[in-house]
Amino acid sequence: MFATASEIVRRRELLWILVARNLKIRYKGSALGFFWSLLGPLCLIVIYAVFLRLIRFSIPRPVLVTGILVWQFLATCLGDALYAVVGNANLVTKAAFPRIMLPMAMVAANLVNFLLSCVVLGVYLAVAGADWGAVYWFPAILLTQTALCFGVSLVLSAANVFFRDTQHILSVVMLAWFFMTPVIYPVSLVRAQQFPSWVETAFFANPMTGILSAYRTALLSAEAAPAGLMALSFAVAWLALAAGLWIFHRVQPAFGDEL
Repeated sequence: MFATASEIVRRRELLWILVARNLKIRYKGSALGFFWSLLGPLCLIVIYAVFLRLIRFSIPRPVLVTGILVWQFLATCLGDALYAVVGNANLVTKAAFPRIMLPMAMVAANLVNFLLSCVVLGVYLAVAGADWGAVYWFPAILLTQTALCFGVSLVLSAANVFFRDTQHILSVVMLAWFFMTPVIYPVSLVRAQQFPSWVETAFFANPMTGILSAYRTALLSAEAAPAGLMALSFAVAWLALAAGLWIFHRVQPAFGDEL
């Protein structure tokens, strides 16, 4: 695995080429092209602002918009991961390079889009009068979410090579994961129910629970969850990365035979 890391560093120019290609493919043929990275989040904010006003939903708009944009980073990475290897079959079978660079480039491209979304989100939160008292935690939270996205993407990109039903399973899992994560409701709503401690622990064993809670604390000064529960979510995210690296490393030699 360390040899793979050194090979990635040596071939970093290829990694940048793959990242640029992924960014170009997303907006290929679009009249506005890369500007959709900014217009997409802006349209989302407007849509949810109108929607919440119409139905008089109780959750504050900044809380909901932050949750949706953060969730989209994960969902986009996992959706694209299905084709990170399968969609590059010719490259995998005909060129010698670390295969892990394919899902890595895909996550990096989505990270660029997410950072641009964060620019729009930051402007919106500033206009909404958000208190960024703990914004200095943002890089650590972003790094943890990126680690989670990369780890799960490695598993999915490898699984789809051997088991093409992975995409159908993922659609069901993502729907369940969405509602098990405080995307459209604040963490405080769950904690206020006074569930047994093991239920709360299981809730934070979902890494996106702690990550979303951390984002809202950093950007909106929302009430922070207990440090132990936050540490659990972050630990699971980094364990997902370790598991993804190990699984991908073990199965990648068989990619050529399956593709």
